Amino acid sequence: MTNGDEAYILVVDDEGAIRYSISKTLQRVGYQVHTAATGEEALEMMQYQEYDVVLTDIRMPGLTGVELLAEIKHLAPDSVVILLTGYASLETAIESLRLGAHDYLVKPSSSQNIRQSVSEGIARARNMKHRRLLLKTIRDNVEELTGDRAKLSAAEPEAGAQSAGTPVVTPVTTMTIGPLTIFPGRYQISVGDQPIDLTPTEFDLLLYLAAHRGRVVPCAELVREVRGYALDEHEAREVIRPHVSNLRRKLKSSGQNPNIIVNVRGIGYRLAEAS
Repeated sequence: MTNGDEAYILVVDDEGAIRYSISKTLQRVGYQVHTAATGEEALEMMQYQEYDVVLTDIRMPGLTGVELLAEIKHLAPDSVVILLTGYASLETAIESLRLGAHDYLVKPSSSQNIRQSVSEGIARARNMKHRRLLLKTIRDNVEELTGDRAKLSAAEPEAGAQSAGTPVVTPVTTMTIGPLTIFPGRYQISVGDQPIDLTPTEFDLLLYLAAHRGRVVPCAELVREVRGYALDEHEAREVIRPHVSNLRRKLKSSGQNPNIIVNVRGIGYRLAEAS
């Protein structure tokens, strides 16, 4: 996301004094810090600069911090978001984590807490980017291997095969999980001829459960391996639950049994054996 070890941070708050204070706190440890007074201004800045971490107040005129978080997840999925609020509540904290926030800080937060949260956020952002690039490399290699096999088959046709010059259609790489057909790289699955579009998190969640079929996967492990950061089991359960619910809803709408993803109470989730 950034060149070398240089990290870029965006601080978003409608109060100038808070923007100044947080900026100085982070600049002292070597971060490149930019500021925005509104969520709209922040989104405009993100069109031209990639940020490792965005710290944003929740309550702002216009676009709120939570709405900004949702926009960032679409615009810059590798950026990590830390929410700041002067009105703390457990419900708001849990909802923020559900929506994908890295952390939730209560204002005024100590300089030490801010720097620690940002440092962990940078590590998470770079880990997510590394995992995404690694996954892309794996997919590209699979597609290249599939294409090479198709070319090899075309170069050695059997008797009665198509004549020279006939176009060769490279097969689409797919995987199967019971009645589901998986299309890596598309974030899509299908049941029969009916395609089902998944979010990247839903797709990776399904594949991880498939790769570990035969055991119950704890929610903390799912968050760590699918989302790229660490939470305790209770918090992780709150983060994973809505993704599982959305995935089940999409399976049900396709006519597939949504209980293919089994909730083992107090432990985690597992993928049911194919019928």
